[in-house]
Amino acid sequence: MALNIPVLGSQVPQRGNTFTRALAITSMRLTGWKFEGTVPDLPKFVLIVAPHTSNWDFCVGVMAMFALNLRGTFLGKDTLFRWPLGVVMRWLGGVPVDRHSPNNVVEQTVAYFQRRPRMVLALSPEGTRKKLNGWRTGFYFVARGAGVPILPVAFDYPHRTIRMLPLFNTTGDQTADFTSLAANFTAKMAHRPDQY
Repeated sequence: MALNIPVLGSQVPQRGNTFTRALAITSMRLTGWKFEGTVPDLPKFVLIVAPHTSNWDFCVGVMAMFALNLRGTFLGKDTLFRWPLGVVMRWLGGVPVDRHSPNNVVEQTVAYFQRRPRMVLALSPEGTRKKLNGWRTGFYFVARGAGVPILPVAFDYPHRTIRMLPLFNTTGDQTADFTSLAANFTAKMAHRPDQY
């Protein structure tokens, strides 16, 4: 089975080595996952992954990241970064976030983007595995504040396909932008469709 692994351009932040890539590619072959689409050759963008309905989404995301040799950054609950799991989470690219802190997470993340020459921030617009009436807005305001585009990525479980969709530039019309972005995803793609 062809995995259709996109080749990353020179501007995209990269990580990994021959061993981690081979392990990820083997994992993809064993689990039947493949890629569709391309990764833009840009040094900075926000990558949104949906639908997010299961803990398996994280495993698929890590497998994809290493198969691509992509250096991704993600935000996680600060409780996930306690010893010993915290060492692994940071190695994978995680940044702890205290959701109960009065400090503005969006502003902190935009500042983090601005301090780094290259950064791909991977987020779930849902922010949780639980069923919601709509997406959270943080990813959108991070992209707007940092002046970077959004790469929508769908985890299509029935077809075992990681779909990298067309790059999206925000317009400032949040309602219209959310409608356009959400049109890329359906409940049928989810691991647990009833949760999307």
